[in-house]
Amino acid sequence: MINKLIEKIRKTNAPIVVGLDPMLNYIPKHIQENAFAEFGETLEGAAEAIWQFNKGIVDATYDLIPAVKPQIAMYEQFGIPGLQAYKKTVDYCKSKDLVVIGDIKRGDIGSTSAAYAVGHLGHVQVGSKKYAGFDEDFATVNPYLGSDGVKPFIDVCKEENKGLFILVKTSNPSSGEFQDRVIDGRPLYEWVGEKVAQWGEDHMGKEYSYIGAVVGATYPEMGKILRKLMPKTFILVPGYGAQGGKGADLVHFFNEDGLGAIVNSSRGIIAAYKQEAYASFGELNYADASRKAVEVMIEDISGALNNR
Repeated sequence: MINKLIEKIRKTNAPIVVGLDPMLNYIPKHIQENAFAEFGETLEGAAEAIWQFNKGIVDATYDLIPAVKPQIAMYEQFGIPGLQAYKKTVDYCKSKDLVVIGDIKRGDIGSTSAAYAVGHLGHVQVGSKKYAGFDEDFATVNPYLGSDGVKPFIDVCKEENKGLFILVKTSNPSSGEFQDRVIDGRPLYEWVGEKVAQWGEDHMGKEYSYIGAVVGATYPEMGKILRKLMPKTFILVPGYGAQGGKGADLVHFFNEDGLGAIVNSSRGIIAAYKQEAYASFGELNYADASRKAVEVMIEDISGALNNR
């Protein structure tokens, strides 16, 4: 799957991923009203609104981008109907030949970790048959329980030719409370990055490992260090746009080949119509605003890489 992701990045010339992280207040009134007219102001109604909203954005952007990253929590808050909307979104994106990164941030051990891995990336045995549950292409994993939490995911990825993005240095302001703690002379995130690179050495695609890392755009200097520590690791970079990251900050996350990183933007794209820069599109044309925001992001990152 890492080979497919790289192939699609090369084809689109867009090392970006759209975060499908819908909140109800991002969804235009006409979509909410249509959904509520059919299902009422219920969890089912909310889930339908989310699904229609996502579909509009995917239809408007799929030809420009290599991948999407739905964040499962935004769907889970609406219970089972929300999870059904998540699954419909995953399947629809795959039908458009997009790589799907399931942002699930699971972190447990042993059989529990294996069950998460099977549910999201593998096939579960039901009698004499096997079924794919959510069937994403990649999943995000929290490694802070150690190898016991990661190895079950790696095992499933080997079977299924899928991939992981493992949290190393996250983009939130308080990440340093633990991740920056100095242990034996080095911050914890460096030790974690080194371990991710070791796991990755045994699980290589053609050019890069299918064991990737998550490193926040809000910490470019740390990204520079981690890029050197993990030369064959693909880095998923959250924190662009709404969280403050800009293309110029991100060049160090990429290798000299122009690859090695994929940058996520969520509300900066999916709620673009709410921003002053795209207000002229209006609510009815929210998806066109999202497309324009994608084009601007591609130009920003490509320009920064060309000028480094």
